[in-house]
Amino acid sequence: MDPLVLARRMPHGHVVDIGGATMGTRWSARLVLADPSGADAVRAAMERELATIIAEMSTWEPASLISRFNTAPAGSWFTLPERFFTVLTTALDIAAASGGAFDPTAGALVDIWGFGPGAVDRLPSDGEIADALAQTGWRRIEIDRDARRARQPGGVFLDFSGIAKGFAVDRLSAVARESGIANHLIEIGGELRGEGVKPDGQPWWVELETHPEIECEALRVALCGLCVATSGDYRRHHAIGQNRLPHSIDPRTGQPSASGTGSASVIAADCMTADAEATALSVLDRAAAAEYAERRGLAARLLISGDCDGNEILSAPARAMLDA
Repeated sequence: MDPLVLARRMPHGHVVDIGGATMGTRWSARLVLADPSGADAVRAAMERELATIIAEMSTWEPASLISRFNTAPAGSWFTLPERFFTVLTTALDIAAASGGAFDPTAGALVDIWGFGPGAVDRLPSDGEIADALAQTGWRRIEIDRDARRARQPGGVFLDFSGIAKGFAVDRLSAVARESGIANHLIEIGGELRGEGVKPDGQPWWVELETHPEIECEALRVALCGLCVATSGDYRRHHAIGQNRLPHSIDPRTGQPSASGTGSASVIAADCMTADAEATALSVLDRAAAAEYAERRGLAARLLISGDCDGNEILSAPARAMLDA
């Protein structure tokens, strides 16, 4: 642990919990404050930050920036705010690294399978899947990094559901730091970031999510300048008629993921990266996910469903953390 972390410890501080609803789930912050009465101002600042992110990145809001990009004519260039551009370029970089297992242009697929804002009462036809696949493809988005612009090639629907919550966690942590709160734990929908320590000097201990149908040992992680995100097929099951579907759509096939990777947890320095990389790992099959985690140097735990030799895979960086 960095000695500066302990130097910023507040042994007589008060741990104050704030939170609310956002992005179809809940957000929470545990703040170590000298004066608990300051929590209301921090809450207001965090809610303003979340409102800005939703106004830019929510496909559930017809007037949001992402919705306007998705409905723009072919060839339209958008000069993008820094937040949006950061999420988009990071998402495209991870799409390239994962071979499209993570793809921020899969919005049309997300919609026809019932994960978008529109109601769906039947499974999509082969033709509808083919049409949605034709609208998908991270390579189709043209980026001008110098001018911070992106081009709508026509018919591409961006969807940041696999990365935006992680980014929002990072931004709420930034709000806390800008408010002079060095010691805090932020969570949105199971994605977490911990900074500093609690008043007793302990880090923010969290238990990695497990899978209800996969036997594994519980793992606790000390979040002190670290983040963790988990993606799994148990987290957002939903039904279309009598059909129970996993939470991940494979953008490469247009079908619900059948990877067998029931749960993927990633520990990283920022929650945006952890969120997107965990999403990619949950789509990849056992061998590909293990290879990807090693190649990318990810501290990852994979829980594999089905009849296989060992239901848990720890990447080399994750094993190194456990051995430290």
